[in-house]
Amino acid sequence: MSERADKPVRITVDGETVEGLEGQSIAGVLLGSGRVSWRETAVAGKPRGLFCGIGVCFDCLVTVDGVPDVRACQRRACEGDEVSSQ
Repeated sequence: MSERADKPVRITVDGETVEGLEGQSIAGVLLGSGRVSWRETAVAGKPRGLFCGIGVCFDCLVTVDGVPDVRACQRRACEGDEVSSQ
């Protein structure tokens, strides 16, 4: 059996460098860094983050490299990604 060699991935989230592991979703990296919410609802300003975890609910939307409305639970984190809260 071979040993697992986890490769670190660094992304920037709202100007802060956050480290995760290759293959993790952006939501996984955010949760691993201690963030539980990263956007607010448009009407009431309620905090939102990961809810369903399978891309159905749209609560985890972020902007990645200038592209808005990316589901953080569906997008794998890539080295150098620039992530912004919505």
